[in-house]
Amino acid sequence: MAEEKDSIPIPMATAAAVPRSTLSPPEIEMQLHVINRQKLVKSLQQHLADSARPIQGIVLLQGGEEQNRYCTDHTELFRQESYFAYLFGVREPSFYGAVDVATGKSILFAPRLPAEYAVWLGKIKPLSHFTERYKVDMVCYVDMMEEVLHSLYKGEDKSLLFLLHGLNTDSGNFSKPADFEGIENFKTDLSTLHPILTECRVLKSKMELDIIQYANDISSEAHVEVMRNTNVGMKEYQMESLFLHHTYMYGGCRHCSYTCICATGDNSSVLHYGHAAAPNERTFMDGDMALLDMGAEYHFYGSDITCSFPVNGKFTVDQCLIYNAVLDAHNSVIAAMKPGVNWVNMHKLAEKVILEALKKGNIITGDIQDMMAQRLGAVFMPHGLGHLLGIDTHDPGGYPKGLERPKEPGLSSLRTARELKEHMVITVEPGCYFISALLIPAMESSETSRFFSADAIRRFMDFGGVRIESDVYVTSTGCKNMTNVPRETWEIEAVMAGAKWPIEKGLDHSQNGIGKFHS
Repeated sequence: MAEEKDSIPIPMATAAAVPRSTLSPPEIEMQLHVINRQKLVKSLQQHLADSARPIQGIVLLQGGEEQNRYCTDHTELFRQESYFAYLFGVREPSFYGAVDVATGKSILFAPRLPAEYAVWLGKIKPLSHFTERYKVDMVCYVDMMEEVLHSLYKGEDKSLLFLLHGLNTDSGNFSKPADFEGIENFKTDLSTLHPILTECRVLKSKMELDIIQYANDISSEAHVEVMRNTNVGMKEYQMESLFLHHTYMYGGCRHCSYTCICATGDNSSVLHYGHAAAPNERTFMDGDMALLDMGAEYHFYGSDITCSFPVNGKFTVDQCLIYNAVLDAHNSVIAAMKPGVNWVNMHKLAEKVILEALKKGNIITGDIQDMMAQRLGAVFMPHGLGHLLGIDTHDPGGYPKGLERPKEPGLSSLRTARELKEHMVITVEPGCYFISALLIPAMESSETSRFFSADAIRRFMDFGGVRIESDVYVTSTGCKNMTNVPRETWEIEAVMAGAKWPIEKGLDHSQNGIGKFHS
């Protein structure tokens, strides 16, 4: 007889927590991308006028190409290149897009598909389909591109193409300028377009905000469903599966904004857990904290939400201490955010709030200002406070030309050091982690050893970490939190016990942080 293996608990929703959604995927208006193109043309025209250059030329972008898995014929699921998606909203691969800087006229160039495409991949759509769907002025085939682009400026010896080439300050990679047969017959400008188009992406339109809000709404709802269905003894990947199912089944989100981080126990101190070498596979135990960093993407626009909670549904005293330290930092930053506020100062505010809580909890000791000067906050929060969010999870524009990245520990990890502007969307994601690779050197250092309570640190060495992340839109006078998940400890406990979210009136928190119903 075969040996019986331990079974993995299957998440079971209570009657009050059936995984249904109040949301439905919104229809996408391609006017969104018309507005994006108009914004670019206006910015480019202004730049050329200010530079005493002729207001003429053609913006040319190359869309993404499908990729096969190594040498096989397995085609990976395609996702459009982000700058191309921003301007044109095209979901198909192998397109090019052009915009006349002088007139704003937009042209798509579609690949000429072979006849067998209709057998294997579906009906070959006429060019008129793409003209109507993507709200552009003209659609031609890629093999006509040289002729069509030359026709826009017949009087010129060589038409000028503005190509996309510039550094992504998060990845260190450069965007790929468009290339096609015959490009040598054009003048090309590789420096003008990238900073201008990037800055267009930094400030969101109302239509962009609506999609980001929807991505937040469905992702928030999915995080709540994961909380409700988490049971001791499950695998981390089961929480990932619950999230992916909810956002696709009910939200129409085929893509995630990034690889899901579903970390429990001491895995939650691994900042980018969930990769191929650490694939969300641990069986979590009673007493563990979970740190779930997951966000869905809808029509290219993303969300980025992190929830931390005890897997058994009840916070211990130590868990409350660390969780509330991070929550206070999260709330303090959001309360202070408004146009003109410097993001480096917001990061330092989050560090200061967390250090004050750790000192109050007797984990560290000494003067807070001395700790800040020695960059002790970076030992507990080595990552940046947050990043711009939009079509990319780490949206570009964090370090425009002339803005230097800070060099101090912790601050050097900031993905932006800008002052906040109205219409920015940025994540607020403070965290507190117990990472031995950082704690041990800091405890041995002559500069920082005096700050640590050794016994307390030893108690927390296997704790892992807590991160709380919301997506926040900067308004004219402050900001709006676009994320809607349980944050207070009593809210989390109530939801994990079966309460509806948002919490119904009559449920409050008591002195010890445990939810209770009023009589």
